Amino acid sequence: MSTTRPYPPGDRGPETGGVSGVSEGAASDVPPASSGGRQVRRLRLAGESGVVPLARDFARQALYAWGWLPAASADRRAAAEDVLLVVSELVTNACLHAEGPDELFLACDNKVIRVEVSDRGAGQPAPRTPHRAGRPGGHGMFIVQRLCLDWGVVRASGETGKTVWAELGAPA
Repeated sequence: MSTTRPYPPGDRGPETGGVSGVSEGAASDVPPASSGGRQVRRLRLAGESGVVPLARDFARQALYAWGWLPAASADRRAAAEDVLLVVSELVTNACLHAEGPDELFLACDNKVIRVEVSDRGAGQPAPRTPHRAGRPGGHGMFIVQRLCLDWGVVRASGETGKTVWAELGAPA
């Protein structure tokens, strides 16, 4: 189950406007923003087609830039693959249940990578219970819950939509 707090302790939430590294379109070669060891990348997805592979490719490029890839060990490779899977699941859920994603936000420091997907949907993501491993579909948030240190949903008051966030531990 997701946590009730919108952000983990010590995290002030998503970056506000003016962050360098914000892409103007879906495909951007803008370098990541960095502040005190925290590196940030954003990808605008609203109105784009093929957003799931687009988001995965963008996340993969960020992982290369941040030194997660190429992986020096099987554990490091697994950690990077977990990030790509979580990105895929969150973007897919926004496509299936929330009129499509608006933006993908990635932030990385030495210990944690944070993935955020913003959309215009009103629904509340949750792992399907009971989870039935042998049935098709409905595994996305169960996978996110299993792979991540924490995850949750943030809604801006008075606005439509939400941001679903998830955090994964950096490889050792």
